[in-house]
Amino acid sequence: MNRKYDVIVVGGGPTGSTAARICAKSGLSTLLVEEQAHIGYPVQCAGLLSNSAFTECEVSDSSVLNMVSGADVLAGKAMCSFDAGRDMAYVVDRGALDHEMITASADAGADIRLKTIASAVSRTSRSLYLKGLYGKEQIEYSMLIAADGPRSSISRMIGIPRAPVYLSGLQCDVACSTPTEHVRIFPNAAPDFFGWMIPIHPERTRIGLCGIHQVQELFQKFIQPYKKACTHFVSGTIPLGTLNRTYDDRILIAGDAAAMAKPTSGGGVYTGIRAARHAARVATEAIEQSDYSIQKMKTYEHSWKADFGHEIRKGFYMYTIRQQVSIQDMERIIEIMAEPKIREIISKKGDIDRPSRLITSLMQNPLMIPAWYLMGKSWLKTLI
Repeated sequence: MNRKYDVIVVGGGPTGSTAARICAKSGLSTLLVEEQAHIGYPVQCAGLLSNSAFTECEVSDSSVLNMVSGADVLAGKAMCSFDAGRDMAYVVDRGALDHEMITASADAGADIRLKTIASAVSRTSRSLYLKGLYGKEQIEYSMLIAADGPRSSISRMIGIPRAPVYLSGLQCDVACSTPTEHVRIFPNAAPDFFGWMIPIHPERTRIGLCGIHQVQELFQKFIQPYKKACTHFVSGTIPLGTLNRTYDDRILIAGDAAAMAKPTSGGGVYTGIRAARHAARVATEAIEQSDYSIQKMKTYEHSWKADFGHEIRKGFYMYTIRQQVSIQDMERIIEIMAEPKIREIISKKGDIDRPSRLITSLMQNPLMIPAWYLMGKSWLKTLI
């Protein structure tokens, strides 16, 4: 086993696997460290990926369970249903997808260490201390990429402040007959965020929700009609709002470790992989140019912010407003969005990964004025 690598990547999810694969393909000696013994488990994701996110994964369709073309948004008696007329998202087996991605990293030349945790990092000696199957080890690196999830140990070790918001999510699989073409969204199931029903196949659906307060109680209420048919319970954490800084001395932070999940949907695969590409490029350039200056590390943050930073910023703004929207106002907003002309705009311009285009179009439509009034009223509450 090497005692020094050009790049060490901590975290074996899609973000870490992508970073490790790209670095290895660039000819850099690369080590990927993952604390779990089995890649992709435990599952901490709803498994709904946009077309763009799935394309970014660069995998086969072996993990695909279903395709969806639209969504039904339900709040009280109000429902807004829209359909793009084409497949818009993949429902995947995250365990299988993650396994294929980390296998691609190994095929590219990266060394993989499972059931191994990063216990400490020394910026002075540029070393990562590991505990795992090989006992305790000290391994040197030229660059370190932290993709170790919502409660990143690397970020904590180097003193990076936590993300401003952490959502808790609960989910289970339910044996029930359901249409497979649409995802169902329930904003009022969890007023801090939303609930969902994602069809896996005609006889099975994933049901879950995310929030901050009383998540367990809300989840039990949400699944009550299906409780006897529930299996495979999972939980997860979603950090929102991004970190104050996503780089340090020879260290780059990406994905959920950097709180890059989209505040409008909670999804982090697309943004995580995009960030991984930027991190791998900057790490490669730093090593090839022997430029490990803070200025060089900062180019990573400039890159990902130029790519999708504005989407996260605008999304977090919308998220803070959503926190103040009452159950009654949410029902009225969904009624307004059910107008045929509004649904047409959503169907044509809706993009899970880059929602700002849709938001801009809706803001310019006079039919949405009552909805913007309700949200503006809620926005004022955030200032009080």
